[in-house]
This record gives sequence, C-alpha cells and structure tokens, in this order.
Amino acid sequence: MFDPFIAPSGTLLGLLQRGRGDGTLHALAAPRPEALAALNHCVVSDPRHDWQVENRSLYYARLYLDLDGGIEEIERHLADPDDHIDPDDSRTGLALSVLGHLASYGRDDALALLRRYATTGANWTWALDELALRDDDAGLRSLALPVLARFPATDEGAADLAAAVRDSFEPRPWRLWADDPREAVGARVRAAGEQGSFDRWQRQMRPGGPRPGWSVQAVFDWAQQALERGSELHVPAARCLTAVAGPDDLPQIVEAARSGPEGARCAALHYLAEAGEPVVLDLIEAAALYPSRTVAHTAIAAFERMTGDDAVERARRWAHRPDALGASAAGVLACRGTAQDAPQVLGALREAVRGDGPDAPRLWTLVDGAGRLGIVCAAPVLRHVYRETSSSHLRGRAARALAATDPSFATGFAVECLWDCEETTREVAALHAETGDIRVAERLRRLAADPAEEAEVQTAVRSRIGPDASAV
Repeated sequence: MFDPFIAPSGTLLGLLQRGRGDGTLHALAAPRPEALAALNHCVVSDPRHDWQVENRSLYYARLYLDLDGGIEEIERHLADPDDHIDPDDSRTGLALSVLGHLASYGRDDALALLRRYATTGANWTWALDELALRDDDAGLRSLALPVLARFPATDEGAADLAAAVRDSFEPRPWRLWADDPREAVGARVRAAGEQGSFDRWQRQMRPGGPRPGWSVQAVFDWAQQALERGSELHVPAARCLTAVAGPDDLPQIVEAARSGPEGARCAALHYLAEAGEPVVLDLIEAAALYPSRTVAHTAIAAFERMTGDDAVERARRWAHRPDALGASAAGVLACRGTAQDAPQVLGALREAVRGDGPDAPRLWTLVDGAGRLGIVCAAPVLRHVYRETSSSHLRGRAARALAATDPSFATGFAVECLWDCEETTREVAALHAETGDIRVAERLRRLAADPAEEAEVQTAVRSRIGPDASAV
C-alpha cells in the first residue's frame, strides 16, 4: 500500500484524515455537502499510515450518523472492478469496518450492503467477520450457500474451505452453518472444521525449522547461517545462549561481540546486553560505527533493551552525539532518565521535530519522556506534534504528555480529544477536560450512553459524572 496523501492540518480534509476531534467539530459546522465529500474521501481512500493499529472506523461511522450521510460512495467503492484486481485488505477494510459500526447503530442499509459484499466481494472474510458481530442468526444462515459456493467441490476447494474455517477471526457463522441440516452446508462445514483442526495439530507437531546445537559455537553458527539465508534471528539466538552458556564461555561470547561474523556478533551483543555485562557498552559503541547496517542497528537495539543504571549513565554521555547512537541514548533517557536528564530529552525532542518532522519514529519515545519527566517548557513542541502528526497514536501520546505539562490542556486540546478517533485519547480527555464547557458535559453524557464506546473510556467518564464526582 502506498503512503496516503495527507492534506494540511488546517483543512477539514486534513483534520478528518488525522482522526482529530476537531475534524468532527468542523465537519458539523461546515456545509453538509462539503463535510460528506471529505468524509467519503477518507473512508474510500484510507488515510492511515498503519491501518492495522490506527483506529478510524468508529470515528467515521459516528460522523456519518451525525451528518445523516448515505453510504452510496462506499457502495460504489466496494463494487469497483479494482475490488477483484487489488484484493488487499487495506483497500476495503476501513469501509467494511465503518459499515459494521453503522449496522450496530441500526443502519439497515449498511447491514444489507455487508451481506451483499460477503457474497460477491473479494474481501468477503472481513465482511463476514463484521456480520458475525452484528447480524442475527437468520441473516447469517442466509449467507451459507453463497459463501460456500466460493469453494468448488474439488480437493483444492476443500482445502481452501478448511483453511477459511480454521483461520476465521469470528467463528460464529461457521458454527451456525455446521449445525445446518442440509448436506451441502452442515456436513461440508463440519468436514472442513475437522480438516482444519487436523492441519493445526500437524503444524504444532511439525518442527518449526532448523534448530541450533547445544553449544555456544553451534548457536553462533546457527545465527550466522540464518543471516546468510536472509533471516535475522539474533534475539532468538541470544535466548539460546542464555540456556547453553556458562561462566567459562564469557570470553568467547565477548570476542564474538567484538569481531565475530555478523550473525554471531549480533547474537552476542544481544546476549551481553540482556545479561547486563559491563563490557557490552564499549562493544555497543564500537559496533554502532561498524559499516554493516545489520550490526550497527543491532547494537543500538541491544542498548535500548538494557535497563540498568550503567546504561542510563552511558546514555547521558552519548546523548550529545549527532548519530543514531545519540538519538537512541536520548530515547533511553526519555524512558529511564531522571529530572536531571530533562534538558537532553527536550533538546532531542526539538531536534527530532526540526530535522525529521512531526511523524519522526523517534518522537514516540521522546514525547512519552517529556510527559514522564513533566517538562513544562516542552508544551509548545508537544502542541505542534499534536496538531501536525498524521499518526493518531502519536497524537494520543502527545495528548497524554500535554496533560502532564500544559496547564491549558484541560480547557484546550482535551475538549476536542473527546471526539478523537483513538479510544485511549478519548480516555485521557474524559479524565481531564474542563466540565465547565457545555460541549464537554454533553459529550461525556453521550459517551456514557453509547454502547459502541470502549469500556475504559466509559469508566473514565463515570469517574467524572458519577455520584462521588463533581457534577457535570
């Protein structure tokens, strides 16, 4: 999937693509055709950089309800010929999830479209999972024959059906169909279920691949052979070393970490870092400058896994470096440093935004660190990250950091966060938003009554509007 184009954060489309609470508020204030056009664009052109972890579906479904929007554009998107040319989940997954939420809110047109797509669409398994959560038994039973017709009565078709039953995310439809008295439905699904269980048992009993021998050198050889095959097994190899290495093997492991073949060197660095051996810090510093990207990246990753005081003290020395090890050291200070490290964390945060923009991967740790250390003067940078990042997860982290550093958060960003696409961000907002704002009081009541809202959010809401809390 190509990286999506994200509109500027000051536009309605940019706000909706980011899933910001202000997107909903601006959409409700904008001309309805303009708001629906922007909403439809987001749903049929998924704006998420990581569609597997970022939430948008409930956010967009709620806005469809607020705007009384139709689903014609979603239907056209699902019926597009590209559906069978590009069957990747990311093309239609968001649209199907939005339909699922709309169906749970009682939109019969969304339920009907999900049923149609489950019988004809390429991403039918996703649609079936949505229906498994929202449809009644009669509706699911009506889909049995059309879905089973996808699998021809051949050995290959039987194998594909067994895989579909075995790998289904929501098993409810298959269980209903297994009880169907019709031979073409019940017997066939039961046979597929039995074959799927047998296949799973075979996979569990079958060895997962080559395994190292029971010695330090055998583990090093295994890690090197894996790297030569294109697989990086440094961390599993380090765990194997934990099982086979004794005190007498330490010199051999240190030497491998200093100058061994790349696979062995990486495994040794991870092992020594996990063991907290003091010598590993000097070895990591040398390896971080090694020409091989594999060794350099492994050395930095091994350092970031260290939790001892020696690692924090060394991070204070390295944080000023202008290279990847310096950036990693700043991240370690953000996670495990103390108040004395606040200036270095703040400097790294500013440099990351200035040099790499509001979506820089290293910002996640630095933003968390700014909040953990309560760096009040980081608030302007955190507000910039909050506004501009296209990652809803990073925005949520910025919101949590602002709650700890920015006195204006409760009356500012916390209010719009009540409409945010991420439930963790809504939870932060429910705990901090100033209830003197009439919008906050109404929104808290609506979240408390919404059956689609996450339990953690509703718990936070009840802490603000319950009998022991201040009145809303």
